[in-house]
Amino acid sequence: MSRRVILIVLDSVGVGETPDSHLFCDQGCNTLKHTAEAVGGLNVPSLQKLGLGNIAGISGVPPASEPKAAYGKMQEKSAGKDTTTGHWEIMGLVMERPFPTYPQGFPRELIEEFERRIGRKTLGNKPASGTVIIEELGREHMETGYPIVYTSADSVFQIAAHEEVIPLEQLYQMCKTARELLTGEHAVGRVIARPFIGEPGSFKRTANRHDYSLEPPDNILDHLVAHGFEVIGVGKIADIFAGKGITQTLPTTGNQDGVDKLLAVLDQDFTGLVFANLVDFDMLYGHRNDPQGYARALEEFDARLPEILSKLREEDLLIITADHGCDPCHPGTDHTREYVPLLVYGAVIKPVDLGVRSTFADVGQSVADYLGVPASHLAGKSFLPETR
Repeated sequence: MSRRVILIVLDSVGVGETPDSHLFCDQGCNTLKHTAEAVGGLNVPSLQKLGLGNIAGISGVPPASEPKAAYGKMQEKSAGKDTTTGHWEIMGLVMERPFPTYPQGFPRELIEEFERRIGRKTLGNKPASGTVIIEELGREHMETGYPIVYTSADSVFQIAAHEEVIPLEQLYQMCKTARELLTGEHAVGRVIARPFIGEPGSFKRTANRHDYSLEPPDNILDHLVAHGFEVIGVGKIADIFAGKGITQTLPTTGNQDGVDKLLAVLDQDFTGLVFANLVDFDMLYGHRNDPQGYARALEEFDARLPEILSKLREEDLLIITADHGCDPCHPGTDHTREYVPLLVYGAVIKPVDLGVRSTFADVGQSVADYLGVPASHLAGKSFLPETR
């Protein structure tokens, strides 16, 4: 029978501060705990039965006396707390240095070179909320045709443009130009196209966002493909890995669409990995300091988890984890340096306590182990021997 691994990343669903959280100004952060407290307790019976409450103290989520999954938590070894770093580490790449960030905006000479290459001036060049900066500079952008450049606490170079002022293909070309420019000491994790529509006072970002990531070094995904396995990316996985090590990509419009796409994949016959990222927790609620929305999204995912479980075959392996934290109750709007949950479920898995893993890369090694692909030169250690 064909072996399949289903890996779901609940983007930003952290389970508490790590010993080095203070180095990131994240003392006291705990995404799940604080979200649950803010709403008087979470109602996530499916995750509770798997063992989520056995990992950490979460209001409304008691430990399961007989958890159905192996459970634990993982600490990030890489020097960062962003999406790219987290996902790359999951697949065996530990980043010794964080991607560069620009709390004061990008260096003037960098912006001037970008402007020279695209043949026009730019607006902005500062850290900002995307929705706020298009309201602030959108009118001037429409009058001048100058794209809006901004960043955030993450390692990103974002370009916002009205779709009727700078057509999508032109915006995407500007992003490719920026990606070519941003190398070496300025090798940001992602360049992001942020198109919008509407009129001043009622601008709205569209779903035509596109990410241009750095190409990662060879990792677990590359080894799976080299050994003939399918690697199906659901959500922004292909963007995070710059399309490398991915055989099929299924973009999504949000968590519910992501689950729908995942269920459709599980109806197919394939051998390999389906790797899904569910981003709403982070993008819509964590960064916007909205614990009520965050809790609602968790409960909505939990309500769909039985559908996923019902599609699993006898030799399927399900892994649920996260890539960092984004505590909606923590000061600021940045990601938070946290442990992430680890739930491992399948007919072949003994529901044991997997303890605290020293790196996210244990997930990638376990995927490779399950599919019989050697990857000992990459970071991490398979936890599968502990579940047999």
